[in-house]
Amino acid sequence: MGPAFLDVTSSALGQRWVGRLDVAGDNAARAMVQAYGYDDALARVLAGRGVKPEAAEGYLHPKLRDLMPDPLQLLDMQAAVNRLAEAIEQRECVAIFGDYDVDGACSAALLAEYLQAMACPCLLYIPDRIFEGYGPNAEAMEKLRQDGAQLLVTVDCGTMSHEVLSGSLAKGLPTIVLDHHQAPEVLPQAIVVNPNRQDDVSGLGYLCAAGVVHLTLVALQRELGRRGWFADGSPQPDLIAALDLVALATVADVAALIKLNRAYVQRGLEVMAQRQRVGLAALADVARLHGPLRASHLGFALGPRINAGGRIGDAALGARLLMERDPLEATRIAGDLDRLNEERRRIEAATLDEAQAEAEAAQGGADLPAVIVTAADDWHPGVVGLVASRLRETFQRPAFAIAYRGATGTGSGRSVPGIDLGRAVREAVDAGLLMKGGGHAMAAGLTIKRDQLGAFRAWLERRFAGKMQQLHAAAHFEIDAAVTAGGLTPVLAQGLEAAGPFGAGNPEPVFVLADHYVVDALVLKDQHVKLRLRGPDRSMADAIAFRAYGRPLGSALLAARGARLHVAGALMHEIWQGRARVQLRIVDCASAES
Repeated sequence: MGPAFLDVTSSALGQRWVGRLDVAGDNAARAMVQAYGYDDALARVLAGRGVKPEAAEGYLHPKLRDLMPDPLQLLDMQAAVNRLAEAIEQRECVAIFGDYDVDGACSAALLAEYLQAMACPCLLYIPDRIFEGYGPNAEAMEKLRQDGAQLLVTVDCGTMSHEVLSGSLAKGLPTIVLDHHQAPEVLPQAIVVNPNRQDDVSGLGYLCAAGVVHLTLVALQRELGRRGWFADGSPQPDLIAALDLVALATVADVAALIKLNRAYVQRGLEVMAQRQRVGLAALADVARLHGPLRASHLGFALGPRINAGGRIGDAALGARLLMERDPLEATRIAGDLDRLNEERRRIEAATLDEAQAEAEAAQGGADLPAVIVTAADDWHPGVVGLVASRLRETFQRPAFAIAYRGATGTGSGRSVPGIDLGRAVREAVDAGLLMKGGGHAMAAGLTIKRDQLGAFRAWLERRFAGKMQQLHAAAHFEIDAAVTAGGLTPVLAQGLEAAGPFGAGNPEPVFVLADHYVVDALVLKDQHVKLRLRGPDRSMADAIAFRAYGRPLGSALLAARGARLHVAGALMHEIWQGRARVQLRIVDCASAES
């Protein structure tokens, strides 16, 4: 693990600080500075993510054509595009069944727009989260069949839907599954294109469903070209213009921002900047996003609003907005989603208060369980995933939130690195503890009978108690570099943006303002703590800790007014009233007085 950074062995959050770079990484960073003239902080960030000096330029400016794989590397991709090409040639009616989250909405819109451009009739179906639940259901399949569907394509779902898809096939409705969730050994009766199939060796398991759909469209367009579809000069659909949807889904679904995903997001943000998709432009306007969009805007502003329809409103609103071509209608739908998002915030806040109280009460003076499991009757099923995510952040361990209706509950779980929650949920299903469930390493969904809740909790404890002890014993907080208040400049922030987008798989850089004097500390909106800091060189900087008031971090910051502090955080770069502004978003701190 190496020596403690700035000798911090127990911060305000009880964390040991360590430098991200080992000796080899430090040498690589130094080489980037000397050979290529990179800023020292940027070089350390690149080296901390495993970038070699000779590969730095390609990493900072990834080219889609260099990173785009052959889509046929995905198992059964050729069978899928052959069947889709046949549907287009025969003008068959294709039904698209998508999940109700951002990834599902973007995936469905991607495929629907392509089929429409090829004059292929299609139906779009997004299930209701509360009344239909996740994935295909027999009633929806029958409705689509009666409405004329001749081919079903499920996007961001379907990998676990053995019984439903078998029933559809028996009634003459074959299925293509385009998904990315972890898969069982035995697949449903369908053409399944999923990089997380157990027998798929493409190495593309980091893609979200929209990424899988985009690769499918690349392969489909190539197959149609081989069949002479565009020989008469007919225009080919612009698959680059569709990358705004792939970028949005990739960030909102917390897919690893590595390899092809980095190029997808960077190129997709460039497409968004052109504001050609009126639905996204309208959504950015109601979210009051001004200036160039960043990856963080997709995850924290656009994504939650699209999700709001599926969580507490009309599940199809998000997909409709993404496909809308009328600016006035797009503005109306965006406004509806914005209002639903505000309502979602209120519901989430109330539910989170109850869930945290339950988790703390269940502790009863003892150690926390390895996995937090909370449940109640009156919770809204649409916010349990968000509540689980907050519980994970608060208690630093995997967490579930379950909403019961009668004898059955539906819930979501969010995990921490090192705990594969999707696999655990599938094992719990196999053990008879859950009615159904699945997901991926960091997130999972489940359906559980009320009388199995205690057994499920006990099973999780047996399964993960030892592992969580190991993870906590090895826990540390990685620092990229130390800077001064005067070093927090727009130039540094802009340079770091090229190393992004940051998120899952590409951690946001963490810098420390070392030994800075806390000139002032105050509370904003009864939630946040804002600091004014002065460095040893007399330079000044602003810093803020969001939602920290009343928590250990906020208390430590407020108590440090007039004292010297090591403050760790990430750079926030924004345009405010026409001027660039950089401040630190605080994530931890430690006393510098000793």
